[in-house]
Amino acid sequence: MAHGFGRHRHRERLENLDMPTYVIGDVHGRYDLLSLLERKIVADAAGLPGRKLIIMLGDYIDRGPASAQVVGRLMAPPPNGFDRICLTGNHEMEMLAYIDGEISLDDWVALGGAATLNSYGVDIPTLREQYPSQKKLDTFIRTWLPDDHINFLRRLPILLDTPQALFVHAGIDPDRPISDQQEADLVFIRSRFYDSAQPLPKLIVHGHTPVKRAEARGLRLNLDTGAFHTGRLTAARLWQGRIHITST
Repeated sequence: MAHGFGRHRHRERLENLDMPTYVIGDVHGRYDLLSLLERKIVADAAGLPGRKLIIMLGDYIDRGPASAQVVGRLMAPPPNGFDRICLTGNHEMEMLAYIDGEISLDDWVALGGAATLNSYGVDIPTLREQYPSQKKLDTFIRTWLPDDHINFLRRLPILLDTPQALFVHAGIDPDRPISDQQEADLVFIRSRFYDSAQPLPKLIVHGHTPVKRAEARGLRLNLDTGAFHTGRLTAARLWQGRIHITST
């Protein structure tokens, strides 16, 4: 699984997280839920002072019906009065691995890629009839996908570190300091992170592994509530040392 990790992803840092901050879990092509949750966030933030921040935890694409629309929305300006930082998830990296010829179309489809291609107007069965050769089919798909979307996905940072909390798609390797985290762990790690008894350096806000309900467990806050099939996309508001959770 550790392909495409030669090109190091940017790691963002904020010196302070003193503004109301909304963190959104894995969207997986559910544009409908993202729109709904953004509206709830805007309404919630109306009573709070100053600028606000939205942090997206990755996995915008695959499985759900509207990946292209989700990416388009995240490329557009955030709601008025907000800044937005979008992190990469493993699904964005897998899509790029396909585009860069590091994994096969079947590998990506196994992860839910057919739904993403459909959202860009690509129907694989129809195209297979036009392009019986896999090489020609791949070339068509790689050329068809819009460059601005691909470049947006390439530029997504892999983590956001702040004095109060670390934001990352999957979690961290509890045996390594934050400065020494491997890219594959940041987007793929599961039980080695959440079953570990090692003390964590600060609050880790993440997604990647679906849970029934988002709640802070010690210093882990998992916001992936399986939006694609549950219809519940979850956000946490972090402000003044308190965590408030809301879902669609």
